[in-house]
Amino acid sequence: MAKVQLATRVDERIKRAVDLVCASKGLKINRFLEDAILDKLEELEDIEDLKKIRHEPTRSFRAVLKELKLD
Repeated sequence: MAKVQLATRVDERIKRAVDLVCASKGLKINRFLEDAILDKLEELEDIEDLKKIRHEPTRSFRAVLKELKLD
C-alpha cells in the first residue's frame, strides 16, 4: 500500500502523551496514529449504522423464540 504524509497540528500535551505511551509500550508513533485513525473511522461508521437501525421495527423476545421454534 502506498504511503502518504499527513501533517497536522496538535496540542503539545497530546504529542507528549503519545510519545510517552509509544515509548513505554514499544510502539512506533506512525503505527499508533494510523491505528487510532482507523479506530475512529470504524467508530463513526458504527454510529451511522446505529442511527439507521434505531428506527427499524422490533420484535418481542417471545416472538423471536416462537420463530426459532424454541417457545
